[in-house]
Amino acid sequence: MPGGGLERNETAEEALIKELREEGNLKIVGKPQLFHVYFNTNITRRDHVVFYRATVEQTAPRPPDWEIAESGFFEIDNLPEETTEATLRRLAELRGEAEPAHYW
Repeated sequence: MPGGGLERNETAEEALIKELREEGNLKIVGKPQLFHVYFNTNITRRDHVVFYRATVEQTAPRPPDWEIAESGFFEIDNLPEETTEATLRRLAELRGEAEPAHYW
């Protein structure tokens, strides 16, 4: 899932649009919906992750670079082996199989 931090004077929705574009050549179709806000202590003791649900279309393939080694679209039952536990938890929450946690 694409992600990144907010820049000074940038809204969460502006950051969402920017990160989707930069990390996947993705453009939002319609209006994104705020899904949940998580407290993430993995990096700092005051980091919050704002998580959106959005329909997207890819404007061009996303080639690898210094930040993104590989990207792609996957069937939910055929995810890459290295998919993180946090990503698996978020996907379960999005599918309604688990209540959203308060911590990332």
